[in-house]
Formats: sequence, structure tokens, C-alpha cells
Amino acid sequence: MNKIFSMVGLATRAGKTVAGEFSVEKAVREQKAKLVIVSQKASENTKKLFANKCAYYKIPFYVYGSREELGKATGNKERVSIAILDPGFSESIISMLTNKK
Repeated sequence: MNKIFSMVGLATRAGKTVAGEFSVEKAVREQKAKLVIVSQKASENTKKLFANKCAYYKIPFYVYGSREELGKATGNKERVSIAILDPGFSESIISMLTNKK
């Protein structure tokens, strides 16, 4: 498991993530989300929905990993979208995501 998913796992254990389309969308609308990650295998509609919502609310948005990897990191079977609610965790994950490219 890579560092990004390890960090997502840590954030989840700390209670600082929400997973699943409905919960993530709610976190974005309430501006509690500090970072949104959507699976590469998510539908184009889902990616577009979150890209637009995150752009509107000025929340960093990344498409990264598979459903299985996101699910495993959050202790679920599969997850298409997750939101990180903690500024510290989100900054660490964003720096890992941007340095990875």
C-alpha cells in the first residue's frame, strides 16, 4: 500500500474522512471537506460532478487510485469517492499527490 493510501487510512482511523458519494457531496456542500479524491474508475458523470462542485467551493480535487484501493484505505470493500475533513491530513496528501506526478 502506498503512502497516500496509508495517510488516508490514518485520517480514517482518526475519524477525519467521509466516504461514499452522498456523504462526500454533503461534506463539500457544507465546506467541511478539505480534499476530495475520486477513483479513476468512477463514471465520467461522477468525476464531473465532483470536479464542478469542488471548483465551486474551492476544494482541492484529485482523481486517484482504484475503487478497491480507496475502499481498503477507508476500511470498506470499495469506495468511489472520499473526502478528507482535516486540514493537516489533506495538506500532507495533496503534497504527496502533487509530487507523485
